Amino acid sequence: MNFLHASLTAVICLGMATYSWGAPLSLQDCLQRASDNNPALKSAVWDSRIARENSRSASASMYPAVDAHAGYTMQLEPQAIKSAGGTTETQESDYAFAGVAASYTLYDFGRRNARIRQANAYTEAASESFLFNKGDVTLQVIEAYFRILEADRLIQAADEEVIQITEHRRVAQVLFEEGVVTRNDVLQAEVRLASAEQKRLTATNVRNNGWLLLNFLTGSEPGFRGELDETSSLNNSHENTANNTDSLSNRHDLKAQKQILEAREFEVQANRENYLPEIYTRLGMDYVQNDKVREQAIYSATLGIRVNLFDGFASQAAHNKAVKERSKQQGTLRLAEQHAQLEITTARNDAGVAKGRITVSEAAIKQSEENLRINRERYQERVGTASEVLDAQTLVTQTKTEYYRAIYDFQTATARLQNALGEL
Repeated sequence: MNFLHASLTAVICLGMATYSWGAPLSLQDCLQRASDNNPALKSAVWDSRIARENSRSASASMYPAVDAHAGYTMQLEPQAIKSAGGTTETQESDYAFAGVAASYTLYDFGRRNARIRQANAYTEAASESFLFNKGDVTLQVIEAYFRILEADRLIQAADEEVIQITEHRRVAQVLFEEGVVTRNDVLQAEVRLASAEQKRLTATNVRNNGWLLLNFLTGSEPGFRGELDETSSLNNSHENTANNTDSLSNRHDLKAQKQILEAREFEVQANRENYLPEIYTRLGMDYVQNDKVREQAIYSATLGIRVNLFDGFASQAAHNKAVKERSKQQGTLRLAEQHAQLEITTARNDAGVAKGRITVSEAAIKQSEENLRINRERYQERVGTASEVLDAQTLVTQTKTEYYRAIYDFQTATARLQNALGEL
């Protein structure tokens, strides 16, 4: 038994030596780290920035466009006019030219405003999508956090089982040497001991993988380890709320889908009005190097109207495409709302069941421990069997395992419910 304890201690110490241990970590600490360092959020934030630049680009149409040009032309022969006495050149054969012009659309029947509002809607959708992604990362951190705590508890239960079975094996060995029981009792204990050690190895692997995931989500080094706060919990105010009071108004993914639908509406409007004319103004100054004439700089002001008469049905195709994309987005929004309601109902059911499991398994632990005590005494008095003791010990571990899992299942289900309601 002492050798087993020493071996377990050595294994634990060896495992700890390969990791970097930090200060105690609360759930809020991990959530703050994820908010600051999560790689997925760092990547997603660019979508909002890109959308804002697209909005600025669309708003640029509210300002006049100023263009400038300059160049140098070389001709084989200059242009000339015919007269009775022959021809007279009206320009130089080689000349420089330059110009500057400012043009502005006065009225385009709402196309410009529709495009600006479309870009703004996409910007809002990108912001809401980022908040949704942040909530999803928050949920993943919570699940990883409680998975590690659960694994710690399962390791503790497995350690207790190893100690209890080791003690039973010692008693069985003593009774076997006294000729009271057969060697089968010792062999059974050794088999159950191997099984308990496998449970511990499995729980340890779950904990290690949980730490790897938590470190990834929080932007920490893979080898970082800390002491998690067992008292961390969530606000469970929604566990008993009736289904008919559930609201989807706070869900950021649905807000994003609604903004995208609004953008699709503006896209339809902008493409529908491509058939209408556009009223514009233009102010310009053009200079052409020419010593054959008196005035070389020409100033102009234009008020005009332009309309597309035929573009190969491109405008019609763009309008039809916008209408179909709007219809698709309407279906996407309905599907998202149904899926959100399913998430709420599922999470609420899981939280309710987990809460009931906590009550049931908590009482079962005391009963299983009393059952183990009775069977151990009966075996030592040689009126019980080794199988009864081992089964009783397995039952204790099973009830503790179910209790710990119920506790952390309740916490994660509550987190999923809050996330489904858009309140995480």
